[in-house]
Amino acid sequence: MADHQVQDLFPDEVSKGIAEGRYLLVDVREPNEVAVEAYPDGVVVPLSTFDPAAIPDPKGKQVVFACRSGKRSVTASLAAQAAGLPYDKHLAGGIIGWKQAGLPTKTGG
Repeated sequence: MADHQVQDLFPDEVSKGIAEGRYLLVDVREPNEVAVEAYPDGVVVPLSTFDPAAIPDPKGKQVVFACRSGKRSVTASLAAQAAGLPYDKHLAGGIIGWKQAGLPTKTGG
């Protein structure tokens, strides 16, 4: 996995990319976490049962992984790359950074 890299993206650029239809946000947190607080436009693929094949077809968008703080999203990106997928982006800071940037969340997943 030494040849795999993960690119940090920051909340404002991810939010803008989602709004412009360039990014598909894949939330790898667990369902109980998502039930408490979720990204408004995220697709949930929990890391505990992570299967890169479960990621929906991004339909030309770039996949950006996200979690609570930015650790699990890196793990998911590396796992996807190891499976041969070109998904090398993650949300640095996770939902904590997302909220610190003043971006909205929703409740109930």
